[in-house]
Amino acid sequence: MKKKIVLAYSGGLDTTVIIPWLKENHDCEIVAVCVDVGQEADWKAIKQRALDTGALACHVVDAKKEYVEDYVWPALKANAIYEDKYLLGTSTARPLIAKVLVDYARKEKAVAIAHGATGKGNDQVRFNLGIMAFAPDLEIIAPWHTWDIQSREEEIEYLEKRKLKVPMKKKESYSRDDNLWHLSHEGLELEDPANEPVLENMLKMTVPPEKAPNKPEYVEIEFEKGIPRSVNGQKLDGVSLIKLLNKIGGAHGVGLSDLVENRVVGMKSRGIYETPGGSILYYAHQELEHICLDRQTYAFKQQAALKIGEVIYGGLWFTPLREALSAFVEETQKTVTGKVRLKLYKGGISAAGVSSPYSLYNASIASFTTGELYNHADARGFIRLYGLPVLVRSLMEKGAKKAKPALGRQTAKGR
Repeated sequence: MKKKIVLAYSGGLDTTVIIPWLKENHDCEIVAVCVDVGQEADWKAIKQRALDTGALACHVVDAKKEYVEDYVWPALKANAIYEDKYLLGTSTARPLIAKVLVDYARKEKAVAIAHGATGKGNDQVRFNLGIMAFAPDLEIIAPWHTWDIQSREEEIEYLEKRKLKVPMKKKESYSRDDNLWHLSHEGLELEDPANEPVLENMLKMTVPPEKAPNKPEYVEIEFEKGIPRSVNGQKLDGVSLIKLLNKIGGAHGVGLSDLVENRVVGMKSRGIYETPGGSILYYAHQELEHICLDRQTYAFKQQAALKIGEVIYGGLWFTPLREALSAFVEETQKTVTGKVRLKLYKGGISAAGVSSPYSLYNASIASFTTGELYNHADARGFIRLYGLPVLVRSLMEKGAKKAKPALGRQTAKGR
């Protein structure tokens, strides 16, 4: 009996090439596993493509609910963003995909897991570390590390020589990754940061902002302990909620990001990200935290968010550090409950009102009108003590300008 290899299969160009390549170079049977995390895909056609290309079997695993609840929501509650712009769409999905791959490798009694991540990308790190976390005994095969193919054009030629159907057109060879949370684009004119992206030929989820409606739209989101539960009064499960906000945000050109980022492997790369629903949720969640968290907690959480973003981006989801940071975040979310109203217009998001039963905003204190809870006279003593280090330093500097002998005579006289 031939050995089995489980392949992370998307139906795209890379993994379509990998099936025949593995059979030719490893004398094995291939079990393709498609993990549905919300990508727009014809799973029936993709499954057939895997079989037609030589796979022994192809499994499609619906992991959307788990993806949202166990990966997207923790990132959202943390306000985790990588390098100011990237909302971690691919980064949050890869650990779950790796976990599912291991599950099927065990079921199929496979000796190895293969994936189509390139030797220049981040996903090779995310896949490998995820697999290692659950199955250190399994071999990991990344064809891009070993084969002679050097480009997407050569991949297309590889399939054509074997009379296998190419799952894309040459002129549309952006490298894309999509799921429920986002859609990323790399390649073609984006490889030169000096080029303006041709959005009309690229975007799938979002309209270019200049083509968005000339009238703004308001949307209200209700959160419970940091998790969004309803949109415009309609209670929804996580998957449905994100889909709805993707539709609403996409129609207004919301959530576009053009980023030259630092990859884990040390190089810079450029990508265009579409995250309409995610951008709305991040904005709303942060607005709610502004009234629900005290100053010190919010300030420290900002620092933690930077680290969590780096950890997730770097493929370190299944680590004690990520788990500990997420535990801190969970504690902060106990009072992040309330409603946020936002205005969407021409690619922009702005706040239009926020309320919470746990709001720390007190109108009687914040108002310019003096109330019982705040005495203006108290500020004088507070400022004196708060600024004491400033005062002491100023006195020292003034004293240092005097002649040192004068200071010495004062000391002697004091004796």
